[in-house]
Amino acid sequence: MEMGRLLRNLRSVFWQPRRPSWRIRFLVLFGFTICAVIIIGSNSFLTKRFSDTLGKQSQLTAALYSGNMISMLERQALLPLVLARDPVFISALRSKDYTNTSRRLIEFTAEISASSIDLLDLEGRVVASSDRRAIGASLGDQSYFVSALREANTVFTVAQLEQNDRIFKFQYSRRIQAQQETLGIIVVRVDLTRLEESWKSRGDTVVVTDSADRVILSSNAFWRSNTLTNILSSAPRPKSVLQAFQTPRNSAEANPFVYLQGNHLLRSEIKTGFRGWRLTYFARIDSVRARVNGVLALEIMALSLLMAGGLYLGNTRLHRQSKRIAEESEQLRKLNSRLSEEVEERQRVERDLEVAEQSLEQASKLAALGQMSAAVSHELNQPLAAMKTYLAGSKLLLQRDRPDEALSSFHRINDLIERMGAITRQLKSFARKGTDKPLEVDIRDAVDGSLSMMTPQLRDMKLEIRKIMPPHPVFVSADPVRLEQIIVNLLRNAIEAVDAEPEPWIEILVVQGQKTRLTVKDNGIGLEDPDALFEPFYTTKKPGEGVGLGLAISAGIAAELGGRLTARNAEPKGAIFELQMPSVTAATQRAAE
Repeated sequence: MEMGRLLRNLRSVFWQPRRPSWRIRFLVLFGFTICAVIIIGSNSFLTKRFSDTLGKQSQLTAALYSGNMISMLERQALLPLVLARDPVFISALRSKDYTNTSRRLIEFTAEISASSIDLLDLEGRVVASSDRRAIGASLGDQSYFVSALREANTVFTVAQLEQNDRIFKFQYSRRIQAQQETLGIIVVRVDLTRLEESWKSRGDTVVVTDSADRVILSSNAFWRSNTLTNILSSAPRPKSVLQAFQTPRNSAEANPFVYLQGNHLLRSEIKTGFRGWRLTYFARIDSVRARVNGVLALEIMALSLLMAGGLYLGNTRLHRQSKRIAEESEQLRKLNSRLSEEVEERQRVERDLEVAEQSLEQASKLAALGQMSAAVSHELNQPLAAMKTYLAGSKLLLQRDRPDEALSSFHRINDLIERMGAITRQLKSFARKGTDKPLEVDIRDAVDGSLSMMTPQLRDMKLEIRKIMPPHPVFVSADPVRLEQIIVNLLRNAIEAVDAEPEPWIEILVVQGQKTRLTVKDNGIGLEDPDALFEPFYTTKKPGEGVGLGLAISAGIAAELGGRLTARNAEPKGAIFELQMPSVTAATQRAAE
């Protein structure tokens, strides 16, 4: 609507029934000419200035990338000299005993972030390597092996895996000598793919070429093994206004502007000073055009305002428009006032919402306290039942004048009392996400302790317990009491599941790997809903026999210890509960010792 009013005002100025004078038409034409000259001149000046700035920034970026690459190459160039004088490798090559050499190479590789390090004998066979898969390979026909045998200094080579492959390997090689006797070759492979990944992650287009103009490193993997001249000559011609930058693609100094992958780019080349390599950085000139367009937009806006001011001064009818603008401003002020009131109202609602969230958090805490009271009752049931059995046995033993055996039962009752205290502390820890540091626990001891805990319940049952565990210790990172708590819950559920079976059995299987797995399998009736087993208060028992917290607590403990508890049905019948716990590696065990 406002644009329509402005067009009508312009029409009233230039197309009045009365014919305007030639001075007015001359001034208008002169004003438009001046505006066009300013815009065209500004476009040319700003484009050149911003392009020069971008060129300097591109040169600086290319120099930084080149320096980073050369620094990486020079840093790893010293390693072959150090390794060639290492007495461990010299002794291994002489004695033909390469027991610890691969491990030492792996340590060097991790320290310098190299791709790999190989130790070769005089026949070119890999006798030790940081990549154990390469041990035994024959590399006697490789150029870096032959060159290292001929020269006394460190040799740098670039090898292409296959003729049509786009993957290059960069390696330093040096022969190992002792008392003027050549014993073998040490080969250090430099990992330059990290540079390509960093260029690609930043969205930069970077190419490194050797002295033959062959692309050996690039942010675009499809350019490798091609020549930069072919890449630039195969690029399509730009369209529309970009053709103004199109010139012969000879050198970066003669023609810095190129067109690649649908983008108009500014090319900057840096001589790395390393084996005739060149690093070429392609900067997008979209930013130049955007900055120029931004300044031109400001200029056009300023000129438009000047023209609008002149038209306003030359047309008295625009005074009425100013009044309408004032009225609209008043409406905007009123609207702003209403908006401020709505903002205050929303802030008040947000404060109320924050109070409600705090109240809900408090209610959640109270609900957790209710769950913990039920959990304490559930978890103390087992020790209390065992204590009752031991007390009854002790009474009979005393009546039969067998005090030593009765004293043993009293010791077990004392252990159960300590166990109840530990369960109470652990349940309290479960409620507040305990921070006890995990220990190295032999899961076999935890299984034996849990079975000992269940002895009073198992004594009167015709139940076969099958234990399949490794003969050596199986250490896991866990809290011993909480781990036994999980196992006791799994055993108790399995015992209840096989209660009605004529030949009940329970199988306990321990498997060691990256994750230590404890499996409790039974031949009971199976699971109705395995997914709902670990939800609090879910139970299939009759009222009074259970509250459905055992597996929920066990799953929570397993998660806090870094493990996982799962359940599924077995074939043809029964259930399988699997506890996965983080294993303790041999290296960690040695450090602990």
